[in-house]
Amino acid sequence: MSRIGKMPIDIPAGVTVNAKGNEVTVTGKLGELTRTFVPGITVVVAEGKVVVTRLEKREDGRPLLKKDEILLKGCHGLTRTLVRNMIEGVTTGYKKALNIEGTGFKAALQGQALSLSLGFASPKIYTIPEGIKVTVDAQGVNVTVEGISKELVGDVAASIRRYYPAEPYKGKGIKYVGEQIRRKQGKTVA
Repeated sequence: MSRIGKMPIDIPAGVTVNAKGNEVTVTGKLGELTRTFVPGITVVVAEGKVVVTRLEKREDGRPLLKKDEILLKGCHGLTRTLVRNMIEGVTTGYKKALNIEGTGFKAALQGQALSLSLGFASPKIYTIPEGIKVTVDAQGVNVTVEGISKELVGDVAASIRRYYPAEPYKGKGIKYVGEQIRRKQGKTVA
């Protein structure tokens, strides 16, 4: 039994969790998230708690194949964590902050797109997916990505950062707020 997977998840007030087999829908004040999990993993909602269980034997009573048993063991704790992230997402949401450093480097919102001036011949345009809110400060150097899906927020922030990751010599580029860039010493002239 997975130590993480067997722990029940408390459902906070104002959140509704519906589970049908291996499909889970979580509704809260910020929105609704739906996810389908691996067959063999069952999510049960009872008494204000969510419990995730896994299949121990086949329907006919025979033991599971070794590969199926390994898959279900690996997905047990993962499923519990994903359900907990869904509940947290619809109650408080997720946020990632990025910082742009460099002379002339800045970001600007253009409708549902983010324009990044990063020293290239033309600005890089990133289309913001549905369900994500991106804000840019007045100077254009601080970008905040917000949403209810932890995966989508992290993916959008990583995609924006991928255009020009902070380099180790001068530290210019896009980095997460609080990220430490390991600096290298440049060439020295004798």
